[in-house]
Amino acid sequence: MQKTVFVVDDNDTNLSMAKEALKEQYRVMTLPSAAKMFTMMEKITPDLILLDIEMPEMDGFEALQILKENGAIATIPVIFLTSMTDAAVEVRGFQLGVIDFITKPFSAPVLTNRIRTHLDIDGLIRERTAQLQEKTIQLQHLQNAIIFGFADLVEGRDEGTGGHVERTATYIKILLEAMEEKGLYSQEIAELDKELFVSSARLHDVGKICISDIILNKPGKLTDEEFEIMKTHTTEGEKAIDQIASRTDNVEFLRNAKLFAGCHHERWDGNGYPRKISGEDIPIQGRLMAFADVYDALVSVRPYKKPFTSDEAVSIIMENAGAQFDPEISKVFLEVKEQFEAVKA
Repeated sequence: MQKTVFVVDDNDTNLSMAKEALKEQYRVMTLPSAAKMFTMMEKITPDLILLDIEMPEMDGFEALQILKENGAIATIPVIFLTSMTDAAVEVRGFQLGVIDFITKPFSAPVLTNRIRTHLDIDGLIRERTAQLQEKTIQLQHLQNAIIFGFADLVEGRDEGTGGHVERTATYIKILLEAMEEKGLYSQEIAELDKELFVSSARLHDVGKICISDIILNKPGKLTDEEFEIMKTHTTEGEKAIDQIASRTDNVEFLRNAKLFAGCHHERWDGNGYPRKISGEDIPIQGRLMAFADVYDALVSVRPYKKPFTSDEAVSIIMENAGAQFDPEISKVFLEVKEQFEAVKA
């Protein structure tokens, strides 16, 4: 397919000369003003724009700035077609994002060769960018597959937690979106890559890989000694994630995963484990997972208990707001309880 080139100039002679020079190789659209250019771009997206600087109403600098501020069209290469040769003009143009200058009056060979060169470069950049994006997507899929596989491996050893990993990740997403809508802990949430954050929550119980099946699947209440061993799944999870972190540079994902693993049994009142931290000293990962983990444990069958109803689980959590759970997040949890129930159902 022929590439489309817009030629924007308020001089009819320049428009005619440019079209005559380019028409054999490109689909050329001549436009007498920047305003006409933007109107035309609502219907047609050009592959390259030849843009005059000195035009009435809206000059080339203004048009270029508007173009670069619009994400949908910002990557279109723009060449200034101008009789202005001042160095300051060139500096300003390049700062705004122009890729080249062609001086008027121009010759047909110069015009065609410069345009061909820039379109070839632009095509190569777009091709390489698409390849990199595809590679990034493939790596993301691989990362997700490893995470799911690792989480399933851990969950498969715990007979009572089928689906727990995926449900808790979904609960985290529900809470996070509701908190963001209300502006709760907005500074902490604004700094998060939410997709990575939710995905990393799947590794919160990875430390259970180190816990004996006898303890993990005991049908009755754990002894004090057994419970002390069970509690080490938090710190063992941190160690496992540290081992992975030492072999990769995906810092944010693993930082989140480590905080989910190490802090999801801390309590707002400081009586949790492993470090007995309290209040907002508990990372947001731990405070959120406390709701997801406890709710899912309450409404699920376990070797040592029957499931509670969703209403019973919500009542238990709300009775412990300000003790076990962040009191502000508790208010949000109460508003999204039906969404939690739907996920479990």
